[in-house]
Amino acid sequence: MKLNNFTDVPYCKENLDRYYIRTSILNALNENLKRFSGEILDIGCGKMPYKDYILKNSNATKYTGLDIEDALVYDSEVKPDFTWNGINMPFENNSFDCAFGTEVLEHCPEPEIILKELHRVLKEEAIFFFTVPFLWNLHEVPHDEYRYTPFSLQRHLENSGFKDIEIKALGGWHASLAQMLGLWVRRAPMSAKKRKILSSVLKPLILFLIKKDKNFTINFKEGQMITGLYGIAKK
Repeated sequence: MKLNNFTDVPYCKENLDRYYIRTSILNALNENLKRFSGEILDIGCGKMPYKDYILKNSNATKYTGLDIEDALVYDSEVKPDFTWNGINMPFENNSFDCAFGTEVLEHCPEPEIILKELHRVLKEEAIFFFTVPFLWNLHEVPHDEYRYTPFSLQRHLENSGFKDIEIKALGGWHASLAQMLGLWVRRAPMSAKKRKILSSVLKPLILFLIKKDKNFTINFKEGQMITGLYGIAKK
């Protein structure tokens, strides 16, 4: 069974750490696919796991993958269309109709450098779809820079020239607990036997919490817990 699938995510014991984040990002993407059109730029593209899905299910007609020159290689058979030095994107002004970046901004030491360059290469009124984690373990160490609140993310986008910014939570309290339980049981140090037993025990509880989370409206107020953020910003 493939467990690295981003658009057809299996719910199984071996995937309890990734199930919620993968499905919540896919749901956010589906909510916004109708807004994609023309040539789309994927920043921090990695192995471009959403490329075929976006081209098949939106009005985007061309997909361009961009990644940093020394990016972590997830799949040696998938290369970005372009690489860059993190300062200047190798494109002319007003080149793209929309842009896409999932789980990438947390790896940017100076996020406004990237966002301002992105703003430059987008056409007028073009949109940028993004997701960022909030509740997640350290990853790609030492290149794990930030966990954004909606307020800091809004400020960085505005400072970079974006407007009409919409930011929403990927999940609330119940999903947060589900995600933490999944991460703990699959990634915390423990014996293989203990991991196997606890994964079987927690599997129905995690699914229960995920389903329960759907019944709540998430507002960015004092005391709210979130799993991550997604949204749209316009040039």
